[in-house]
Amino acid sequence: MSVELPSHRSPSTSAVEASAPADPGALRVAPSPAFFERLRTIVGREGLLAREGELFAYECDGLTLTPKRPLAVVLPTSTEQVAAVVRACREHDVHFVPRGAGTGLSGGAHATEGSILIECSRMNRILEVDPADRFAVVQPGVVNAELSAAIRQHGLFYAPDPSSQQACTIGGNVAENSGGPHTLKYGTTTNHVLALEVVLPDGRVQRFGNRLGETSGFDWVGAIVGSEGTLGIVTEATVRLTPIPAAIETLLAIFDDVVPACRAVGRVIRSGVVPAAMEIVDRRTIEAVEASVYAAGLPTTAGAVLIVELDGNPIGLPDEIAAIRAACEAEGCQAIEVARDEAERLRFWRARKGAFGAMGRLAPDLYVHDAVVPRVHLPAILAKVGEICDRHRLKLANVFHAGDGNLHPNICFDRRDPDELARVIAAGAEILEACVAVGGVITGEHGVGVEKRDYMHLVFDADDLEPMYRLRETFNPDGVCNPGKLIPTTRFCVEANPKARGYGEVPIG
Repeated sequence: MSVELPSHRSPSTSAVEASAPADPGALRVAPSPAFFERLRTIVGREGLLAREGELFAYECDGLTLTPKRPLAVVLPTSTEQVAAVVRACREHDVHFVPRGAGTGLSGGAHATEGSILIECSRMNRILEVDPADRFAVVQPGVVNAELSAAIRQHGLFYAPDPSSQQACTIGGNVAENSGGPHTLKYGTTTNHVLALEVVLPDGRVQRFGNRLGETSGFDWVGAIVGSEGTLGIVTEATVRLTPIPAAIETLLAIFDDVVPACRAVGRVIRSGVVPAAMEIVDRRTIEAVEASVYAAGLPTTAGAVLIVELDGNPIGLPDEIAAIRAACEAEGCQAIEVARDEAERLRFWRARKGAFGAMGRLAPDLYVHDAVVPRVHLPAILAKVGEICDRHRLKLANVFHAGDGNLHPNICFDRRDPDELARVIAAGAEILEACVAVGGVITGEHGVGVEKRDYMHLVFDADDLEPMYRLRETFNPDGVCNPGKLIPTTRFCVEANPKARGYGEVPIG
């Protein structure tokens, strides 16, 4: 396959220093009225939002800490329209940011100063389903859960299942390499993407990969998945479909505390059983859920509940259930329930899937953190996270993918209080440092965006970051596509000022 990327300049300085201007989000030239008229010609009057009231809803994604109002929002309905909008932006020297449903939690879809958002939610058609070869071709605005609903008649489903799957879109999932509760067995988005159609930052349309999922040469599909919209705008995805399991068993184990629940997870893995999912919900989360519309009948006196889902051949599941029981009982669980039918199974999951929505009862704002640690360190890290939040006088709730060590500390706060907001940011930095100190990483599924961009130095040094800059520069040489996201803007951020923390001390593009 011939791959044509934007022409690559040969920088006289290192790629790290030359990768972007000092302020990649700054609007270099105020766009003329002709620019907006050009956009209206491309997407129609209903496809362009430019009034203040219309733009308010697009100030941020699921990360509310750093809102930024875009110059305009365009809503294309085809690849051709996306490419035309990109070319118009290039001609008028305007930066552009891809956006899907806006459910992301790291600021990857935040506008930069003077940029426009290219909102792909109207590109929401399932273009093709091949039940025999088990793939589907979809536009980026297809909602995650709706794809599985559409292919259920073929005995298939789309495995990646973010907690926001009722709203999040496939394009956003590709950008963030989204995971979900069933990542433990089925992997993240990257394991299910076969091919992509991408509008490159110069306005050309390029296809990567194929329906077989096998290509020679560089793995461009793997590079684009998880690149957070910094390499181009995905306008079509060919995704792998998975047969619906012959049998599913869901268990709910009730514990006095979250620590023994974490130890039980380790016991299950050591037993050789690989569940489809293992999720933990702590007491504060249970209390919030049970007081909300997501109430699932969980005991509010429990310190934590562990949800374990098994799937596969029905012949082998009884032995796996016995192994789960043994592991939980060894850690002193109060009780174990096995879902009797699909309704009860959905009841168990309601508490997990509705947890983030229920947090709205606790405070006006919610900071959903995301980091990963080796499972063996889960008990100690949870204690450390609790200590950090207690010290900063913050309200903490935990709900997380315990099976793969993916933590989601939920910090409830009110961002109208500057002091509390500062404490939230400081606590977030300490949590990341604690996770990295035990061999963890700074994100498992939410991405880096602007939230963690200036903490990349905790995991990567300058030599590690250099290839990332070079890859981005190959696709996006002048930084016009989603600038200021994912990797530090300049070497200064991570070397000259390694103690910089938060959003007020290191400029956000």
